[in-house]
Amino acid sequence: MKIFGEGIATKSKSGQILEVYFPNIEFDNKKTNTKSVEIDSTNYQIIKLDWTETNLKNPIKTVIDAYFKLHLLSNKFVLPNTINLDGLFEALPNVVWTNKGPISIDEIEERLNKSKSDKNDLYIRSLDKFPCLTDYIIPNKVRIADASRVRLGAYLSEGTTIMHEGFVNFNAGTLGKAMIEGRISAGVIIGDNSDLGGGSSTMGTLSGGNNTKISIGKNCLLGANSGIGISLGDDCIVEAGLYITAGTKVTIIDKDNRDNFVKARELSGKSNLLYIRDSLSGKVIAKINKSKSSLNKILHEND
Repeated sequence: MKIFGEGIATKSKSGQILEVYFPNIEFDNKKTNTKSVEIDSTNYQIIKLDWTETNLKNPIKTVIDAYFKLHLLSNKFVLPNTINLDGLFEALPNVVWTNKGPISIDEIEERLNKSKSDKNDLYIRSLDKFPCLTDYIIPNKVRIADASRVRLGAYLSEGTTIMHEGFVNFNAGTLGKAMIEGRISAGVIIGDNSDLGGGSSTMGTLSGGNNTKISIGKNCLLGANSGIGISLGDDCIVEAGLYITAGTKVTIIDKDNRDNFVKARELSGKSNLLYIRDSLSGKVIAKINKSKSSLNKILHEND
């Protein structure tokens, strides 16, 4: 496997690399661009990389490594959770992201003072290690209502619609058409024809040392303000407002209306389940899902 990248690094006055844009990537004969990269300023640097599969397996050591791997994810050359991202946070500097591009934390005060005394045309969008996806890559046939809520490193398949409250972290995303009005946390992948309702949430791999990879299968629905800390197979529904963690005690009702108790982790990844909470007893119940979730095809053509 041969992987070639050519990009432009933005540097601070002190020479620190703040970010890298890779418009030209060739991944096993698949290309993102063929235009030559040119620069006309000492604040920029041409970057060229020749990688192999070994580099994908190695931890991240530099800002350049980090941005190249994030570009590979968002250009859909590699799937989430398939490359080594160890060292990512250590390698990325905290950057002031502005309408004038990335600015070093050490230099923002000077730039703000100059702007205030001149045109006052500088505004700060965020202070973060990660930039927005759309500052670098415009995914094909995807709608994003609020671009600030999708990070570089998100993997978005054609037909994905992300509404204003939807959020997609790096190393996470969709494997087909999807409606995202909730949160896709780091490490989480969403299957084709699935819907994350408004305010819904998925547990990622960043907080609390959690190493469990959460996934949602095809034709699933997370109701508004619901959440999961387990994986869902295909054709599953979680009712609105119900949050299921791995330790949640679930009453299973089988086809003969018999029930027994299990912890939710024992149901992780199983298909055709409807998760609800009994409004009288408060019990969380899982039973066979007899209804099927379907997206509005018109909403997800995204041409």
